[in-house]
Amino acid sequence: MVHIKLKSAINFDKNAVIIINKGDSLANFNKEEIKHIKPIIKDKSNFIDLSSFDNLKIVIIKDDKKPDYKIIENLRNMGSKAFTIADKLKIKEINVICVEDKGVGLLAVAEGIALSSYQFLKYFKDADKKRTKLSTINILSKIAKKTDVENLNILIKSVFLSRDLVNEPLSYLTAEKLAEEIKEIGKKSGFGVDVFGKKKIETLKMGGLLAVNRGSIDPPTFSILTHKPKNAKNKKPIILVGKGVVFDTGGLSLKPTAGSMDEMKSDMAGAAAVVGTLKAISEANLPVYVIGLIPATDNRPGQNAYAPQDVVKMHNGLTVEVLNTDAEGRMILADALSYAQQFKPDHVFDLATLTGAAWAAIGHYGIVGMGNANKKVFDKLKTSGNNTYERIVEFPFWDEYDELIKSDIADLKNIGGKVAGAITAGKFLEHFTNYPYIHLDIAGPAYLAATDKYNTKNGTGVGVRLLFDYFKNM
Repeated sequence: MVHIKLKSAINFDKNAVIIINKGDSLANFNKEEIKHIKPIIKDKSNFIDLSSFDNLKIVIIKDDKKPDYKIIENLRNMGSKAFTIADKLKIKEINVICVEDKGVGLLAVAEGIALSSYQFLKYFKDADKKRTKLSTINILSKIAKKTDVENLNILIKSVFLSRDLVNEPLSYLTAEKLAEEIKEIGKKSGFGVDVFGKKKIETLKMGGLLAVNRGSIDPPTFSILTHKPKNAKNKKPIILVGKGVVFDTGGLSLKPTAGSMDEMKSDMAGAAAVVGTLKAISEANLPVYVIGLIPATDNRPGQNAYAPQDVVKMHNGLTVEVLNTDAEGRMILADALSYAQQFKPDHVFDLATLTGAAWAAIGHYGIVGMGNANKKVFDKLKTSGNNTYERIVEFPFWDEYDELIKSDIADLKNIGGKVAGAITAGKFLEHFTNYPYIHLDIAGPAYLAATDKYNTKNGTGVGVRLLFDYFKNM
């Protein structure tokens, strides 16, 4: 695990990533380097590699003309490029320096380097050979705060934890094992954990979670994560609900394998984001009262699997006609959202890899969001989305979409038809809430077929950085 350190003195010539503005002095570079740098600056390039076979030296030119959050994202991306070069050179320690120390950019570059260093090597026999050599990122700054560096280290670890959980196969991470992992993480990070087993879930009449679990030989779990410091700014909790489908075959509405079922161990990325967020805010001691709810099961076609045209009675008493057993995420989330009512929350976010429609609409470039929470909450969340570049595209949440999920034989049906699939999924979930609510569909960015800058291939840990920023800004 790469660790970021704040330093008062750093060697400018040894394994350095140097950030400059266009008008900054080049006095710290030798004549040959200046000859190389000047024409590249004129060509409007912003990444200059001066590395030799045994020494990393990269110059990053910061562009102040773009909106702030885009500048910061560009610096993260250049940090990611710097990591790729450092990794090839087998560098153990990187020094990040800003010529004019204005406190902007250093942490972003370090974040890009650190996030890019993630590896999931648990199942490799030769894991030690594959492991990156980079272990330390030094930041030279008189302005950067020690707390900011500490929080960034916590955040990186939390994102990596979320990625680890998403990357674990079902052969290891069943619903019960996920609950065990959450308990262990809670002990280490300082948040409370209660886990309900199948009998308790039956007592609570969580019909959606139980229906989805009927095809599995492994029992479901329902985990409650609590961070409640004495100095919390909010008296009413903010609740995070994470979809915990540890593997999704589609049930009796079986998915085709090619390109559809192959990535379905990632269908618990919402749950992983909630766990990672609770870890981060607890270790950073953020003064916010937050509860996480994670319903978990796999979705299989075996045993006494729930079937299309079944009618399921949910935790809050509503009945649902099941027209597609592959629309299982909303079934388990609905029970968790109605369970959340007892806490009288200030507001609730859910995170879920819920619909292919969200991915089809905006790809992996952002999160589809919708809900009935007031504009202030939504705007703050979208600001955090920009800050972390886990951007949120707000979809309409009009009442007309409710017409698409009306059933002929029950209160609701679990799919809405051919159009507006991401929105009808969110409208379905709204029926199980009585509080301000935002639904975040992370189907696009949660799991990638190829590395995209600092978002590494497979699980990305999306949602952790977004929510940590949101709570930190409270």
